[in-house]
Amino acid sequence: MGRPKRNLLATVDKTCTPPAELGDGQAIARVKKAEGKNLYSVELASGKESLLVELPSRFRSQIWIKNGGYVIVDTAAFEDRDNKLNGEIVNVVRDEKQWRKQAYWPPEFVKKPTYLADSDDEESIVGKMPPAEESDSGE
Repeated sequence: MGRPKRNLLATVDKTCTPPAELGDGQAIARVKKAEGKNLYSVELASGKESLLVELPSRFRSQIWIKNGGYVIVDTAAFEDRDNKLNGEIVNVVRDEKQWRKQAYWPPEFVKKPTYLADSDDEESIVGKMPPAEESDSGE
C-alpha cells in the first residue's frame, strides 16, 4: 500500500520553501548524476569537490531529483561512520527562483538560460518563403 497523501504533501511543502539559513555542515550542491539506488554524485559550489550523498527515505518515491538540479547536503551526517558516503540530502530545491533570492545561495551557481541565444550574425528565416529555385527547362 502506498504512503498516505498527507505525507507526500508535507514533503512537497517542505521542499518548496527555502529555510531562513543553512545549518552547520550544510551546503547547496548541484546534482551531477545518479550513482545507484538512492545515491547521487553532487558538486559543491567550488566545483573542485565531488561528493557521494544518500537520499533519505522521506524523499524516496516522492520527490524526483534531476541531473543539474540542486539539493542541500549535510556533510556532517555521516562523520561518525566509516563508509564511502560523504553526506546526506536534507532538502531538495524545487522552486529555484525563490531559493536563489536567499543570502546563502552560492554565486558560483549562476542561472543557465533556457534557450541558447540566437546569433546576431545570421538573418532569421522565420515567416519567410523558401528561396525560389531556378527552372532547368531553358526557357
